[in-house]
Amino acid sequence: MKHWLQAFRLRTLPLAVSSIIVGSALAAIVDPSVMGHPGFRGGVFALALTTAILLQVLSNLANDLGDHQHGTDNADRVGPQRSVQSGAITPTQMRRGMFICGLLALISGCALITLALGFTLSTLLFLLLGLLAIGAAVRYTFGSNPYGYAGLGDMSVFLFFGIAGVCGTFYLHTTDFAWPVLFPAIALGSLSTGVLNINNMRDIVNDAASGKRTMVVRMGTANARIYHTLLVLGGLLGLTGFSLLADLGWPMWLFLLVVPGFIVHLKKVWTTSEPRDLDPQLKVLAMGTFVTAILFGLGVILAI
Repeated sequence: MKHWLQAFRLRTLPLAVSSIIVGSALAAIVDPSVMGHPGFRGGVFALALTTAILLQVLSNLANDLGDHQHGTDNADRVGPQRSVQSGAITPTQMRRGMFICGLLALISGCALITLALGFTLSTLLFLLLGLLAIGAAVRYTFGSNPYGYAGLGDMSVFLFFGIAGVCGTFYLHTTDFAWPVLFPAIALGSLSTGVLNINNMRDIVNDAASGKRTMVVRMGTANARIYHTLLVLGGLLGLTGFSLLADLGWPMWLFLLVVPGFIVHLKKVWTTSEPRDLDPQLKVLAMGTFVTAILFGLGVILAI
């Protein structure tokens, strides 16, 4: 069981649920008696969290197997040794684990959509989105032509952890859409993409040697630092833009408490010359994003 827990990569789960927390907090602003739509719903929140966690675990398992198959997980790899690479879990066992996790994600997702929307046209559209999310989780590095090896991982993370994660959660709660929600959606997408960017900056040497053409490999370390700075600043600006639009008082600005941490993080990114030394910053930004989501969500609740 220890090896499976390592393969699940539990430290990635807080990032996976950040968009659910933000989208759910935004739904709490909606007053059903005024808007004519439901607001925050506990059942939707619980199932959305469960589905997001299962999708993230599925992605982690597929990544473990996929990078092993493509030779990216080798003796030169920076970071913790993966389960298939070490032999603790066989490829056959990992495929079985992926199937079970994917099935559970599908069941949880179907329950979520049905509870939130009933049986409507929107239900079918969200079912399609759910199937795409499962496919994206698996195809990132697994299979004969994974999109992560073509440098499309950043776009996928931005869309699923940001736009789809926040806006989709808000819609499932409220059965409606409000365009200002795009601001925090862009913010979460940018910060989550930053986490992937740090991961790819750390792995640039091995990825390039293994034919994994990530955005970092394509643009080089110097440009990746600029790109990373823009992602972090974009995340903070997105939340700032929504707070200015909402104008609900000082609690909306609680997320600014994390700004000093982000400044220190960016300083480390700019002053660290050895890629492998960026590994601690992966956890720093992932947890920083999670704390940002918590503070922003708390601020929304307090401001109501």
